[in-house]
Amino acid sequence: MQGTATLTPVAGRDAPDASLADLAAACKACADPLRLTVLRVLQNDSLAVSELCELLGIRQPALSHHLKVLARAGLVTSRREGTSIFYRRSDLLAPAGGGAVAAALLAELDARPLPPAIRRGLGALQRAREKNSRDFFRLNADKFREQQDLIASYEQYGDTVAKLLTEAPLPRRELALEIGPGDGRFLAHLSPRFARVVALDNAPEMLAASRATAADGGLDNIDFILGDTGSPALAGIQADCIVINMVLHHTPAPAQVLADAAAHLAPGGVIAVTDLCRHDQGWARENCGDLWLGFEPEQLTGWAADAGLGDLASSFLAQRNGFQVQVRLFGHATQ
Repeated sequence: MQGTATLTPVAGRDAPDASLADLAAACKACADPLRLTVLRVLQNDSLAVSELCELLGIRQPALSHHLKVLARAGLVTSRREGTSIFYRRSDLLAPAGGGAVAAALLAELDARPLPPAIRRGLGALQRAREKNSRDFFRLNADKFREQQDLIASYEQYGDTVAKLLTEAPLPRRELALEIGPGDGRFLAHLSPRFARVVALDNAPEMLAASRATAADGGLDNIDFILGDTGSPALAGIQADCIVINMVLHHTPAPAQVLADAAAHLAPGGVIAVTDLCRHDQGWARENCGDLWLGFEPEQLTGWAADAGLGDLASSFLAQRNGFQVQVRLFGHATQ
């Protein structure tokens, strides 16, 4: 008589696999066009729920459901600032939880253009933030140091930038350009080390503050230009050193600022960029005129590469008040 085969149970066969559950959650979170659009919109910035609702044309209760799905899958994080909740894409995508799949999907997603209506909405949002930033500096020029100290004081990074530039093997020290000199404190480092210095700022009140600081210090080799990095007044300028201290997070198009700076960089010259690492403290927008909540180091590296620049040196300073400062030195990629 033919025997009946007996199947031996595999130990733990019916136990739930946590990593597969996480992978399923990630796949589910990404399996909706609206949620994919949310992730695309949050590529480079944090947005309040109200801002997302306006951009996407959806009511808050419906959007909140989608945001919760994304949050449960670890794809977005949130932070409350006053009465508003800001969302951003998560920095940590654990491989065991479907992070590799999510990262590949986000890379594919980011390569696709946003719908025109959403691009226009983001542009309008950035212009409104830019106006708020300009108004902030117009109204708070006399409180610049006090406001700056809320995030990162000049004393925290000034010496590091000066040391990097002092040690940089520049073939010439004829001309230095500082973009957004603030109240002019770093001009005191540039003026004695370069034959000529140009200070560029698009806020008349801040340019006046820089001019006053230079006058008080007897710095007489500085030209002051009112404008931005696309100003015709910069035509023909080829600087041996360009300094951009704590400026990019106040500009609507930081990648363009880097590209403009690279176009004015002399052969063998360097660009020193000091800025915040990415953070989620949304109050900085209202209290300090910030347009961006800092940048990932890879973002700056990518924008610099797009502008034909390569990394020469980097320094990451200790956190203060929950903010970390990155000091970067770039040069022509062929250097």
